[in-house]
Amino acid sequence: MEKRKNNIFEKNMSPERKNKTSLNLEFLEKEKKFAFLKELREQFPKAEIYLVGGAVRDLLLGRETKDYDFVIRKVPANEIEPFLQNRGTVDLVGNTFGVFKFIPKEDDSHNKIDIALPRKDFALGTGGYRDVEIQSNPDLAIKEDLSRRDFTINAMAVEIKDGKYKIVDPFNGQKDLKNKVIRAVGNPIDRFKEDYSRMLRALRFSCQLNFDIEKSTWKAIKNKIKGLNEIKRNVELSSRGSIAEPKVIEHRVVPYEVIAKEFLKSFYENPVRAYELYDESGAFEQLIPELLKMKNCPQPEQYHTEGDVWAHIRMALGKLNSEEFQKEFGSEPLSKELIIATLFHDVGKPYTLQTPEEHGVDRIRCNDHDKVGAKVLEQICERLKLSSPPKVGVDCEKVVWMVGHHLLIAHSKGVKLKARTIERYFFNPQNPGDDLIKLAFVDISSTISSSGKPDFTQYNSLLEQIKNFKKLSPTKKGLPKALLNGNEIMNEFNLKPGRKIGKLKDLVREEQLQGNIKTKQQAIKFLKKHI
Repeated sequence: MEKRKNNIFEKNMSPERKNKTSLNLEFLEKEKKFAFLKELREQFPKAEIYLVGGAVRDLLLGRETKDYDFVIRKVPANEIEPFLQNRGTVDLVGNTFGVFKFIPKEDDSHNKIDIALPRKDFALGTGGYRDVEIQSNPDLAIKEDLSRRDFTINAMAVEIKDGKYKIVDPFNGQKDLKNKVIRAVGNPIDRFKEDYSRMLRALRFSCQLNFDIEKSTWKAIKNKIKGLNEIKRNVELSSRGSIAEPKVIEHRVVPYEVIAKEFLKSFYENPVRAYELYDESGAFEQLIPELLKMKNCPQPEQYHTEGDVWAHIRMALGKLNSEEFQKEFGSEPLSKELIIATLFHDVGKPYTLQTPEEHGVDRIRCNDHDKVGAKVLEQICERLKLSSPPKVGVDCEKVVWMVGHHLLIAHSKGVKLKARTIERYFFNPQNPGDDLIKLAFVDISSTISSSGKPDFTQYNSLLEQIKNFKKLSPTKKGLPKALLNGNEIMNEFNLKPGRKIGKLKDLVREEQLQGNIKTKQQAIKFLKKHI
């Protein structure tokens, strides 16, 4: 993998922590929620206690971590469980797993701490992330436990003994941290055959940490990426009366819920890097081939000198983390929905492409690509289950809505938007109006006309209208309430319910938002002219 730029997480890391791999674990002795470690050593003098996995990686990098996993050697599960139960709440995850989900009494955050015995995996080699037999053994060497992990930077442990800390690093994870490399533990083909979702984890870690993927690990990802779509078939016997008939049950080796989690995390961390990695690894080809249609999909040169649709999307994703974007909107975290809407906002163009050569149009056109793209995205969201991962899933309705309306400003070019239109799109709490403005900004920023510059004329006009609308509300909490509702209109003019009432409401509301009428009496007087 070539070296890449645009390191997002380093921007948020203190200068003294960059490029350092020192370890400070004093908090394990000071924080009350970790008091059980000292008590564990006192009650079980033979116990060997290790902090393991991602926490070690993040602490060495100076990154914030909330997930703490410990491995306890030399103490059987039936002795650890009552010890933990006396000090908090605990759940055992499978008798053979030997993993306890522990929440200390002193921990107000209620974050679960994993307490495990050393474990050994016996993978079935199907690529299914659950197709593995796990056996715990309190006497298993810590190196054996670490050997079951995915990448070297996650296969480190720190032995905690009498306030002193010793790093256990049998696979040179510290070296890979220093060199900023994602490398599989042992043979990468074997690691991925144990669990195909690890390939997407490699892409995600590369995005999160701005690390390169080691050559043989990268080659194995490209070689095995098709495994993401493998189907497992089991034959079960179903009874019909006294006759047992075989029934074939199919399910995905890697569930879409797992894929969605890794995919979304990657794009949240670093959209441009994720875009490139998912393309180069073949993950897009396996999971979202609709996006690849954007490659070599031409655009009218008078409006898009930046290149084809694929290049335009890449540029738009980059604008989300640009100085001009932060200058326009501040440095608040981006919404998940905005990032995904940016990725898919022009997915409809290849489906609607018309060229002068093939279709006799005056120029390259992609009419209604916003509406068609929304339908394509709706199918993708449903297939990949993008709303399913807890704490990570997107609101698919909002993402689809943004894609379906991202041309609102372009379609209003030269025409002032109606007040009711602005209210409906940018002041309705049910719609992500603020994100739609941001999507318009990155879309325009990435649309380089023949003049060499993006055209923000209509965008600026819209912002000015929105700004003027906000002046209508003295409370600054939203637009003023409607002067007349449907019942009032019917009673005042002796009208029956029907579509006409809605049109009259819109007429009054438009005048109110334009600032032409301000009272109920003025609204009634205005309507008399239209009835």
